[in-house]
Amino acid sequence: MASTLSGLLVLDMTRVVAGPLATQTLGDLGADVIKIERRAEGDDVRRVGPPWLPDPSGTATDESTYFLSVNRNKRSLTVDFTTAEGAELIRSIAAKADVFVENYRVGTLAKYGLGYEDLKAVNPRLVYCSVTGFGQSGPYSSRSGYDLLVQAMGGMMGVTGLPEGTPGSEPMRVGVPIADICTGLNATIGILAALRHRDQTGKGQHVDVCLLESQIAAMLNPFSAWFNAGVQIKRTGNEHPSASPYGVYRASDGYLLIATFNDREFARLADALGHGEWKTDPRFAKSGERVANRPVLADLLTAVLAKRTRDEWVELLNAATVSCGPINDMKDIEKDPQIRAREVVVSVPHGLAGKVKVAASPIRLSDSPVTYRHGPPLAGQDTEAVLGDVLGLGAAAIADLRARDII
Repeated sequence: MASTLSGLLVLDMTRVVAGPLATQTLGDLGADVIKIERRAEGDDVRRVGPPWLPDPSGTATDESTYFLSVNRNKRSLTVDFTTAEGAELIRSIAAKADVFVENYRVGTLAKYGLGYEDLKAVNPRLVYCSVTGFGQSGPYSSRSGYDLLVQAMGGMMGVTGLPEGTPGSEPMRVGVPIADICTGLNATIGILAALRHRDQTGKGQHVDVCLLESQIAAMLNPFSAWFNAGVQIKRTGNEHPSASPYGVYRASDGYLLIATFNDREFARLADALGHGEWKTDPRFAKSGERVANRPVLADLLTAVLAKRTRDEWVELLNAATVSCGPINDMKDIEKDPQIRAREVVVSVPHGLAGKVKVAASPIRLSDSPVTYRHGPPLAGQDTEAVLGDVLGLGAAAIADLRARDII
């Protein structure tokens, strides 16, 4: 079965996480993604370690495991675009491409004739997506932006961490690059929308996506609480500011997560714990009352949960239609029966390790499924193939470019 984006050519001049995640998603959906990397260096995130990828003998290579997470389904072409000939090679590919994605500082690529207006002139149908820290305009537009910086500036760290006044209650980052991830997904959405517009009008356009706005858009209830009610949602640790019980609780042998988001589910929880009287207790009957009496309810819950193991409660509560689960780390996820049944861990080929494991795309399409055609490439491993396939260059021309350090 053909993938949804089969036949689309994507030119990827992105590095690190947000941009590469967007282009990986396009590649998963069938697009031919050509990753342009710095000659002799490659994507910056290739060197962000430890940990480092081991080769088949177990010896560490100089390739980070981080790079593997956002770069499958791409072919790598290394080019020195700061040279006139290198920039011309990229323009020539862009003239044939459907999508161009970049995440350089505002104005950087325009210096080399690779800005939006430059490439629009050679390909009016091109969808050109710029991924930046702060957008193409405004007083911060010239600044570089990294995930942790934007978690701070976009409000995420203000609501993440332990409550004020408790030990270790300073603002805390989310443990994955959430601003980068949201931005990568927004870039994908914007690109797909622009392609739909091109299908209707024949015209490409500039897609402007940034980390700060993606982070702020992801704030949801803290944003709405402040801008509509003047209420500042504060750090609450593992507790939900507007729901209870909704957090981490201790069983006899470890922790589990219980999440009740409405009165109906709380009633089921009370029955499953053998305390049906909680359903009519004025302290707990309604959501707002449970939030106001959170510490009392937590103590009662803990006393009951201490009587069984974590796994026993997970089975019992799920049987009672109460949202509940273990707190897993990666080794738990590896053996989880749901993960195995859904084949969430996928093996793909790799030039150094033979094979590497990546997380499957979460997009499941019944008629045009995601495919895994290429593993994360080594820097420049497809240079000759791309220049031959896309531009029709012969071996002698490619050898000449290589001899002059253009590629």
